[in-house]
Amino acid sequence: MIRFRTRAIFYLLLVCAFAISCGDRERDTSNQSPTNQTPQRIISLSPSTTEILYGVGAFERVVAVSDYCEYPPQVKDLPRVGGWGNPNIERLAALRPDLVIVSDVQLPFLKSRLDALRIPVLGVPSKSLTDALDAITLVGRTTARVTEAANLRRETERRIEQVREQTKNLRRPRVLCIVDRVPGTLRDLYTISHESYLAELIEAAGGEVLSATHAPGGYGQISKEAVLQMNPDIIIDMVQGASRNSNRSEQTSSALDEDLQKVWQELPQVRAVQNKRIYQLRDTSVLHPSQFVADTAERFARLLHPEAFGGITQ
Repeated sequence: MIRFRTRAIFYLLLVCAFAISCGDRERDTSNQSPTNQTPQRIISLSPSTTEILYGVGAFERVVAVSDYCEYPPQVKDLPRVGGWGNPNIERLAALRPDLVIVSDVQLPFLKSRLDALRIPVLGVPSKSLTDALDAITLVGRTTARVTEAANLRRETERRIEQVREQTKNLRRPRVLCIVDRVPGTLRDLYTISHESYLAELIEAAGGEVLSATHAPGGYGQISKEAVLQMNPDIIIDMVQGASRNSNRSEQTSSALDEDLQKVWQELPQVRAVQNKRIYQLRDTSVLHPSQFVADTAERFARLLHPEAFGGITQ
């Protein structure tokens, strides 16, 4: 039987590989603008950077995106230059970009190839909540949208702080956030660690993050036995299902068809299972460290504290 891996795990394995092999060596490089001229032909190779470019008002300069970029809706009209970590460099070069923007965890995989073609590349920080906010500032500075970026960052921070203020006096449920597993089963469970910006958002939303690991990349694998020991009050399951390139026969056994409550019945002793507090988030934007971190904080708050936020919206 073919096993389906989600978009999430592709992101996470790259994050972990980068953290293990490079540590923070690329961080200084990622915060430097590669050119003194304002770019006019930009290729974005990360969904989060595409979202930020739109948010600061520079999307009209984007001439191509990665296969995984879905927002704004106008991306459907742009050329696609391949995957997140393995774009088609020949197709990319043919579009004559004066800047390629990637997340910092992509940078080690792409920088030397782009440098060889003398194509400027900018890597933006992406691991923590502060990184997501700094990415807005950096993209705004690089695209000469400084004021727009400052406004976007300020509004994003305001919304997150508003969530934090609304939840600070509420009981803090213990939350396990699953970002990947084998669809239809509880095999190969991956969860966020305390180093992930998703953990920071859950804490802002009034939750206590449970994690069996302190992986430097922000994500790690856990066992079913560890889940039993942690006994979470709430489980947030972010398994995304089949990718856009999966064929119809493959999709039939994807996470899109599974019964989430039934899947988690493998662990009937867990409090979240007993109380049916298992929530599914399939919107891939929650995995992106862009201005949408504010939306994610609000969505987490509605799941964790429906009594204070007008009910649950998944």
